[in-house]
Amino acid sequence: MSRIGNKPVVLPAKVEVTVSKNNDVVVKGPKGSLTRAIDKDISVSVENGILSVTRPTEQKRHKALHGLYRSLINNMVHGVSEGYKIDLELVGVGYKATANANILELSLGYSHAIFFSLPTEVSVKAVTDKGKNPIVTLESSDKELIGQISAKIRSLRKVEPYKGKGVRFVNEVVRRKAGKTAAK
Repeated sequence: MSRIGNKPVVLPAKVEVTVSKNNDVVVKGPKGSLTRAIDKDISVSVENGILSVTRPTEQKRHKALHGLYRSLINNMVHGVSEGYKIDLELVGVGYKATANANILELSLGYSHAIFFSLPTEVSVKAVTDKGKNPIVTLESSDKELIGQISAKIRSLRKVEPYKGKGVRFVNEVVRRKAGKTAAK
């Protein structure tokens, strides 16, 4: 029994879902449109504003795909109706971020500035308040894409455990280590 796969997806009022003959699901809403190809064994049906995903057999592969595609479709529905937002914080002396159109310029303690080009589906905003760490805000309707981009930005300067410097999510807890002086 798949608990996640059997849950129906309730569609908000302004969201429209269409399933093509070759099992492509298109979700349209106020924040945009998303498309995903679904495995041919999994069937998707929409009735009275409720989307349901069903599997043909109890095979392990079908059970796994059942829950996966239900979650992916649910993320698409949430994305086109409300959208996703990720806040990244730059912790370190001299760390800066500026956003021009879809290019993010980062100064992360290296000898050069890093120019990060973002896809058109993602909007970026950089805020630097005096006395606070710079905050980079990413917004998109595609959860998978925004997660991938935020992970790539984090990988440019990973958070180190001694001073806590680096790129991290806002409100992320970093486990700190004691330095060499703790051994004495």
